[in-house]
Amino acid sequence: MGKCVDIGGQAVIEGVMMRAPESLVIAVRREDKKIVVKKDKIKIDNNKLFKKPFLRGLIGLYNALILGVKALNFSAYHAMGEGCEKVTKKEIFVAMVMGLGLGALLFVFLPLFLTEMLKHIVPAVKDSFLVFNAVDGAIRVIFFIAYIYLISFMKDIKRVFEYHGAEHKAIFTYESGLPLTVENARGMSRLHPRCGTSFLLIVMIVSIFVFSLIPKDSHFLIKLSSRLILLPVIAGISYEVLKLSSKYKDNFIVNMLIKPGLWLQKITTREPDDSQLEVALISIKEALGENNDSEELIYV
Repeated sequence: MGKCVDIGGQAVIEGVMMRAPESLVIAVRREDKKIVVKKDKIKIDNNKLFKKPFLRGLIGLYNALILGVKALNFSAYHAMGEGCEKVTKKEIFVAMVMGLGLGALLFVFLPLFLTEMLKHIVPAVKDSFLVFNAVDGAIRVIFFIAYIYLISFMKDIKRVFEYHGAEHKAIFTYESGLPLTVENARGMSRLHPRCGTSFLLIVMIVSIFVFSLIPKDSHFLIKLSSRLILLPVIAGISYEVLKLSSKYKDNFIVNMLIKPGLWLQKITTREPDDSQLEVALISIKEALGENNDSEELIYV
């Protein structure tokens, strides 16, 4: 087998989205057990500026966000029955704004507010801005893990997390050079170092160091606004850290750094069944341009 191309994925409602360098595929299992497949060509941007370190991460994250929302919209429409009303672009935009707003409240405003309160109780938090940001970061991580853990009990989220596990197993099967079969995928790990869950955890760790550059005597509103303004910088740095962790995954130090992200994936992924693995494998085959011989496929 030749060199593997980069494959990335995302679990959606009753399905999986897979992205190869030149194609994007969404495979969703309908209520009648048929599998709907949507395949799009991806325009490759050869602008060298967009491939520069840090900037490439921001461009990639922006594209992933837009494509991810569209994939979720597609999967909801087909998994829940085509009689469902399709979500408009305006509704998608409103949902994104509300989601980002909730994220800013839970993972930016509240941790900072609580840390500010602790300044009056714990002298070290007041005296050392490194300690201040370490506490702020620790609260942010606790909030994030608690949020993920709580939603994991929701029935629909459990299904998405199972497809998340199927996505990882399918990618591991491909990266191992094995035939893309359910039998081979079944034995693969559901924890992958390049997962978005690991990326989010890296973001929270990197933010501790970046936020330490803000003067410790700054007003609360300055600290809050700087945290929001610096998010793109943190995201760009975190993307490069994730790329390095994938490249040097056999290095002992790198291995220790990616462990927390893999542990967190024990919450965000679940063991999939064979029917879910089949959907993930169909998605990755289509993204790679391979033929699928299943009679259950419906191309749209």
